[in-house]
Amino acid sequence: MAGYVGIHTQISRNNRMSVLYLLAFPALVLGAVYAFLYFMSGNEEYAADISRVNEMFLVVAPWVAGIVLIWFLIAFTFHNRMIDAATGAKTLERKENMRVYNLVENLCMTEGMTMPKIHIIEDPGLNAFASGLSEKSYTVTLTRGIIDKLTDEELEGVIAHELMHIRNRDVRLLVITIIFVGIFSFVVQILFRNLLYGRGRSSNNKKDGRLIIIALIIAAVAYLLALMFKFGLSRKREYMADAGAADMTKNPQALASALRKVSGNHEISAVKNDEVKEMFIENRPDKSAGFMSALEGLFATHPPIEKRIKVLEEF
Repeated sequence: MAGYVGIHTQISRNNRMSVLYLLAFPALVLGAVYAFLYFMSGNEEYAADISRVNEMFLVVAPWVAGIVLIWFLIAFTFHNRMIDAATGAKTLERKENMRVYNLVENLCMTEGMTMPKIHIIEDPGLNAFASGLSEKSYTVTLTRGIIDKLTDEELEGVIAHELMHIRNRDVRLLVITIIFVGIFSFVVQILFRNLLYGRGRSSNNKKDGRLIIIALIIAAVAYLLALMFKFGLSRKREYMADAGAADMTKNPQALASALRKVSGNHEISAVKNDEVKEMFIENRPDKSAGFMSALEGLFATHPPIEKRIKVLEEF
């Protein structure tokens, strides 16, 4: 597979990317705040006073940064519990499925990895994902459907794919992007609802409406930029995990076969959270779910599964 690099190179690259994303997203938040203060300070008669904008920004910025930091830390700390709550995942005990444990243990022993936790979602859909930020919390989650309907070789390929996400530190990087994109998505939705339903209650409709429109435009632009950051990361990490899994198992055809079975059968009825779906081995946004989902469909987090299968077959 063209473009595949060594595991240590990929880990180092993802560590650097984690730092860059941790800097880029807060910078984007603060940039959006500054833009709002700038446009808020001016009007049709005179341009904004830059010195006054700077003064307001220095007052507001620490509060905004503090709120974002608290939001980030809470989401970062409790993301595993949030994921389990959103998916209904439960611990898969060894005695319940020795087959899965043997496959995971054999791969981990071969690669010198610590055995992750194994969770199961009781759903006939075919899907899987990796989660966790440290060796104590690393988890591979499989659906009942993917366990029952794949052969040992195919399931081994899927598990190897998820283990590669853990080894490459993709999970941590994805959690960072999901949290920050979620912040922008939340702000856009709140502003949009205020614009639709809040203006009638305002004491100064014209001025308040103008401010909401400015804030909405700035937040939407920031949201689109954040999506582009995530888009640039997510597609590549799927190809990298496919390549790493093929190298780990020495059987790229098995993973290609697994993805062929997953294609069109990946939906999990109990999972409605779009951010959690982004962690799955396959995710196609539901265009009928509204404007936000349709927008994210333009920035799909996963490359077309047909292309992934084709690349694996040429490995």
